[in-house]
Amino acid sequence: MKSILKVLLLSCVTSLAYASGGGDVHLDHVDVDIRDKPSMQRGAAMFTNYCMGCHSLKYSRYERVADDIGIPHNLYEENLIFGDAKIGQLMDIAMAPSMAKGWFGAAPPDLTLISRLRGPNWLYSYLRGFYKDESRPWGVNNVVFKDVGMPHVLVGLQGLCAEKPELGSKAGIDPLSGVVVGAPGCKSFATTGSMEPQEYDAAIRDMVNFLAYVGEPSRLESEEIAPFVLLFLVILFVPAYLLNREYWKDVH
Repeated sequence: MKSILKVLLLSCVTSLAYASGGGDVHLDHVDVDIRDKPSMQRGAAMFTNYCMGCHSLKYSRYERVADDIGIPHNLYEENLIFGDAKIGQLMDIAMAPSMAKGWFGAAPPDLTLISRLRGPNWLYSYLRGFYKDESRPWGVNNVVFKDVGMPHVLVGLQGLCAEKPELGSKAGIDPLSGVVVGAPGCKSFATTGSMEPQEYDAAIRDMVNFLAYVGEPSRLESEEIAPFVLLFLVILFVPAYLLNREYWKDVH
């Protein structure tokens, strides 16, 4: 029994370490809002175009995502579904795991629950944490995930940091411009991208926002019915208390 408890405790500690970044890595903070449908729409488009060639969301369905983030089915099918997939299917990919393992050394993981495993701050920092490292097979490393086996697929947008980017500041959203502010990121670039640093940070915030929704799509519904559930419990407490008092009044 004690051994089982130790294993469970170790598992919990390991999960917390992953979620918080692990070790001495300091993560940038990002505010996610799964009520922000325009942000999730932009994030869905970015994920589909840059990530979904390798990473699936196979526990989600196109139709559910389209309905939740407010994209009409015909527009979603025309712009965000490639190949022969239909709107009612799961968001899987065509690349076979065996082929991916041969190319990358390990099959890229499904990302449906990545935001719940790692946390939005980890994802936001990771996607902004690539830097030049000629000793690695893909020529890049990551300040959050050391010796990562993934290429920097967003290098055309961000550019490539010449050295380790600085992380650990609290980023926020400017209410007037809508861009992410307060995160230092790269100090110098080996190559430049098509986006300005703040523009890239805002785009990554959108994608993290989308992944936060995908990890828990029923959260909005849960939050909507929560007040009614609490009200029901409060009302139920009154007859339950009176009934309990009636049962026990003759016991003593």
